Amino acid sequence: MKKTLLRNYAKLIARVGGNIQKGQRVVIQAQLDQPDFICLLAEECYLAGAAEVRVEWADQQLEKLASKFETVKELSAVTPWEEAKLAWRESELPVLLSIRSADPDGMKGADREKLTLASMARSAITKPYSDRMTNRYQWCVAAVPSVGWAKKIFPEDRAGAAVEKLWELILKVSRADGKDPLTDWMWHNRNLREKCEKINSLGLAALEYTSSNGTNLRVGLIERAHFIAGKKNTVGGNYFNPNIPTEECFTTPKKGEAEGIVYATMPLSYGGELIEDFWLRFERGRAVACGAKTNENLLKKILAMDEGAAYLGECALVPYDSPVSRTGILFYNTLFDENASCHLALGRGYSNTIEGFETMQRSDFSDLGVNDSSVHVDFMIGSTDLSITGVTKSGGRIPVFEHGTWSRELR
Repeated sequence: MKKTLLRNYAKLIARVGGNIQKGQRVVIQAQLDQPDFICLLAEECYLAGAAEVRVEWADQQLEKLASKFETVKELSAVTPWEEAKLAWRESELPVLLSIRSADPDGMKGADREKLTLASMARSAITKPYSDRMTNRYQWCVAAVPSVGWAKKIFPEDRAGAAVEKLWELILKVSRADGKDPLTDWMWHNRNLREKCEKINSLGLAALEYTSSNGTNLRVGLIERAHFIAGKKNTVGGNYFNPNIPTEECFTTPKKGEAEGIVYATMPLSYGGELIEDFWLRFERGRAVACGAKTNENLLKKILAMDEGAAYLGECALVPYDSPVSRTGILFYNTLFDENASCHLALGRGYSNTIEGFETMQRSDFSDLGVNDSSVHVDFMIGSTDLSITGVTKSGGRIPVFEHGTWSRELR
């Protein structure tokens, strides 16, 4: 891959994704797959004005070995130095850049029971820190290829060729392969914002989803919640783009107001394993039943992670003909697959969709119906025949999606 393209991508992540300000500290989280790119990204962070750049490395194989040999007690432990790091983050609020490259099958065979129990135990200590940092710092999730991920998508190619192909796809759908990605993203953010303004002007109280695959679901919306997209703002006024790529207009649904059944249209990659051909049935907002052709037990474990894990935290609208969808590729990675399809999310809702969130307390969000959970798991439900009807406060019905894409009223 050409060095100029990779540098432009690194610059995009640093300056548009994280929007690093002069003097800010930066933490980069990455797997061991692409050290050269991470060095390039660190350099671009410094050039953007970062006072310090720290890299936190991880490796799937080490995580898998830990699940095999360590006890639940050991896996669950949050050491004093880990908690000190969390306290440092809460105090310093560094820009967090998470660079994903995990193999979708990389944790196959790991002891999922132990990992789930450990995650639940660790969350009791770590979640209060993340709660207090919500909306206070810039963050961005982007991706780079790994051999395992690339070979999952292109199994017939040699490792090097597969990685090169995946690089080309990532740069293309991330709008990072043009002459000026930063300007391209300025226009992209503007277009997404204008789409959200149209949706918000409708005064919707609920969304109704129907599809020939059996999906028939009604989801209530929070009156003070808006659809938002593209760049976000911290309470301090710094904007950032949390996802590269992004094609979604999303909002936070009202906890307790989801009724019906929904069928996923893509596999869900979770913790290095795939959940395939699955469905969820909701009553009074809660997922009360589910099924899956592959990894049904893992799906049930997600729903049982905590009290809020079985409720919805996001409704996202993405046209079926989005740039990611037009590639015709299943990425086996939520960052990309969620931008090829309308999707919902189990678990934590987004408080920054609420009007006036900057001056509100956590209890205020709960009172409005924003779901809280230690997890946020997106799953894709879009298809070529998905219809979404918006229901207004007065009972009026407005087409939002027709045949998998925006209705004529919203184009």
